Amino acid sequence: MIRYTIRSALAWYRGKLEDFFGNRAAVDALEEMVRRQRIPQTLLFSGPEGVGKATLARRFGALLIGDAVKIERDDLSLEENAALIADREKWPAEKRNDDPLLFASHPDFLTFAPDGPLRQITIQQMRFLKDRATLKPLKGAWRLFLIDQIDRANEQAANSLLKTLEEPPPHLILIMTARNPYDLLPTIRSRAVPFGLSRLTEDEMRAFIRARGLDQPDRRQKLAEGAPGLAVSIDLETYDRRRAAMLALLKVASGLDPFGAWLKHSDSIAARRTEKLDSYLDALYILLEDLLRLEYGVPSLRNDDVRVELEALRRHVSFEWLRAAVAKVDELVELVRRNIQKSLALDALAVELRSR
Repeated sequence: MIRYTIRSALAWYRGKLEDFFGNRAAVDALEEMVRRQRIPQTLLFSGPEGVGKATLARRFGALLIGDAVKIERDDLSLEENAALIADREKWPAEKRNDDPLLFASHPDFLTFAPDGPLRQITIQQMRFLKDRATLKPLKGAWRLFLIDQIDRANEQAANSLLKTLEEPPPHLILIMTARNPYDLLPTIRSRAVPFGLSRLTEDEMRAFIRARGLDQPDRRQKLAEGAPGLAVSIDLETYDRRRAAMLALLKVASGLDPFGAWLKHSDSIAARRTEKLDSYLDALYILLEDLLRLEYGVPSLRNDDVRVELEALRRHVSFEWLRAAVAKVDELVELVRRNIQKSLALDALAVELRSR
């Protein structure tokens, strides 16, 4: 724990974590840590995609060091930051290694994000983090480093990070985010104070969507299902196109439609070179989740607008087929980091499931 004098704490205490929706217990605990001047040097925020892990880290940073506007410029979902990350995928590996990806709009708040076509936290980034960790804050008492999606660190990067975690300098607060904390090395997990973030309630989501003035609020709430980040970021037109392709794949894979019905979608997916396989797998997972809900009589569907098609598909498949489909998609998720060709991977999935 970092413990400073009352005078030092009051000089940097900014009040409360404003405008953060949901997960009140985690927010209250963080505010209490600041109030009592006992800040853990390593924190781990875990939870489903889009529940606000990185957002909470930035708000916590602003609570401690101020300049919230500067820190929020490092939000990875901002158009300019997303464009930079996408552009770096085209860089040669040597160029990326020479210029590790980080965002630092505020000099005392650094954000490290997954980089390259495989979207990994790299050893070059963790070496850069180790070098910069020794530097004293330019203002105030603390420097904060955010490693967003530490569960995407390769083995070398994870081992390099351990060296910093073992003996962090007294001015450093390190915040990591991950979907599943148990995907991390136990030695990393054991050195962090855990904060598990959950999905927002329906009332919290309604309040969030209303506050943000989002269009098609009912549909966004159903698709996001408690993940405010997803409610904001989802492009409904793009999602509908990808969902139509994945629904066609499931109909073909189940034998409900002839294989030729899938080919036009396969060709279209292959032609969209900049789109990632995991964006289609996300849509596929949601469809499979809805099919399982129909299997167990759960009335609410995330894709309620295509309920009729889903009900027809559900009547055509067995629970064992659904379980096999989920397992095959899980396998594809593991292969995503190997940069496999998305249209061929989906073609193979359709063929394999159709043969069951």
